Amino acid sequence: MAYYQRHLPHWQPDGAALFITWRLHGSLPASLLKQPSEPSEQATAGQAFRALDSLLDAAPTGPMWLRNPGVAAMVVSTLRRGESEMNWYRLAAFVVMSNHVHVLLEPAAPATKITQWIKGTTAREANRLLGRVGERFWQHESYDHWARNETEFQRIMRYIEFNPVAAGLVGGIEKWPWSSASADIAGTS
Repeated sequence: MAYYQRHLPHWQPDGAALFITWRLHGSLPASLLKQPSEPSEQATAGQAFRALDSLLDAAPTGPMWLRNPGVAAMVVSTLRRGESEMNWYRLAAFVVMSNHVHVLLEPAAPATKITQWIKGTTAREANRLLGRVGERFWQHESYDHWARNETEFQRIMRYIEFNPVAAGLVGGIEKWPWSSASADIAGTS
């Protein structure tokens, strides 16, 4: 089992699928990211993740560069390349939202290598597309969680693909163009 820690602990058990989320730099105010000081205020990691994800979905402030169709399509293309060309993972599900990305993958390489490559490649290309030079694009750290069993794997997959519907952006999962559930991507349109 691989393990490393920055601000958050990151576990990668051998053979386990990983649910990884990363967001745009500056997409959440720092005041929202502080841990509660009172034990009664503390939530489980899952509750805290869902609360922050809901804030990202509502996108009240901060950059929303992934709304740009060219940037979103490039992120999707990079995710697909990591699977088909690099052979670093099997991509089970993904969604590119306006300010964050969720993926569920079965890694064949260390998670650090995968996320560094995806985030580095997409940051450089997105900054080029947006006419930004030398600026931070992604928040440095990512959130990850390993799927403990098939039931959890399926629940995470549904969570990812349902994210645009839950955020009120589309009426059906197949209608969001930057998702593994998209009718366009699946070739069923």
